[in-house]
This record gives sequence, C-alpha cells and structure tokens, in this order.
Amino acid sequence: MADRSARGDNVVVIGLGRFGGQVAASLLDLGYEVLGIDTDPRIVQDWSDRLTQVVEVDATDEDALRQIGVHEFPRAVVGIGTNLETSVLTVLTLTELGVPEIWAKATSVKHGKILSSVGAQHVIFPETEMGERVAHLITGRMLDYIEFDDGFAIAKVRAPRGAAGRTLRDLALRGTWGITVVGTKRPGEEFAYATPDTVVPDGCVLIVAGDTAKVEAFAAAT
Repeated sequence: MADRSARGDNVVVIGLGRFGGQVAASLLDLGYEVLGIDTDPRIVQDWSDRLTQVVEVDATDEDALRQIGVHEFPRAVVGIGTNLETSVLTVLTLTELGVPEIWAKATSVKHGKILSSVGAQHVIFPETEMGERVAHLITGRMLDYIEFDDGFAIAKVRAPRGAAGRTLRDLALRGTWGITVVGTKRPGEEFAYATPDTVVPDGCVLIVAGDTAKVEAFAAAT
C-alpha cells in the first residue's frame, strides 16, 4: 500500500461480491488504490493479483480492522447485502473507527434506514436504481438515464423533431418544458457543452437535466 499518511486516493471496499467487486474494479480503473476485504478465502484469492491489497478478515471486528489500518482511510464502501446483520455491524464498526465517509449497499428501504442510523452517509440501492434505469430505457424514450435522490434527473434523449438547425434560445425548452440542455452529442463526435446560442446539429442527442417528472415528460414528447 502507499504511505498511510497520504491515503486521499485510497478506498476500502468490504465485501467483494458482485457489487463490491464491480466498485473495486472501477475504482482501480480511475486510478485509486483499493484495500479489499472479504471473509471468503476463495474471493480473496481471486482478487489477490488485481487489488492493491486484499485481506481475509471479519469486518465486524474493530481490532482486526484497526490492525490493517482501515481507520486511516478517508472512504469505505460496504458491499455486503445478503447478510443484514453483518452489513449493519460493519457500518457501525467503521463509524466507531472514525472513517469519515461510508458508502453502503442496501437491499430494502428498512435496511437503508438502519444503515443511515448507524453512520452510513451514502446508502445505495443498486437493484432498485438499476431496475428504474432499465425501465426507462426499455420504453425507448431515453437513451440513458440517471435519477438522483432529490427528484432530479439527467437523461440522454433524441433531439425533438424540427430542432435541427435552430438555437437552444430559439427552442426555449426551459420555458416550455422546465428542463435545461446541458450539452449535445452527435455519433462519433465529442460532447459539446450547450449555451443559449448552441445550434442543434442534425441527428444529435441532447443531454438534459431537471425535475424528474419534467425530464420524463420531455423525453416522452421527443
């Protein structure tokens, strides 16, 4: 591992199953150093040549986590979802160790509330969030979709009919639909940030943001 006094770009991932493993792999791709923790020796062995460090340890054991320096990490991800008790106790242990930022996977609303109550600042519902995203994509109205907790969404949608060649100021989508066009993208070309004077290219898609209901209404009309 890197010097423990400078772990700003390091993350602990506890539970290297499907969800935790995907998070760990993505963090590695982004240039972060990852300490992986799991109780399954086979999983630990599978990840031993991929992660910066991976250890087999009980993540509910505060002394064990302290010995491997987990308390010195700024962020931790708890990917345990099937065992509710272990998930909650792990978050509680991380909280007691003083880990500043804890992300935890939840399998139900009640599970998520418990995780928040014992110290998780960020609760993730991967199955629910993915299900909602896929449902939006299946309808064919959106090409991509992300919804945030506070009723805010970002979507990639096809430009409305008749929009090509006109400026965003002329289209007045914010006034008509209550959404903001963040940028435009044509196949094979780079993303372009939008301004009121942006001319909508032929065959492009729009990246739009705003209230979830308004984004959905706009996408349905395109």
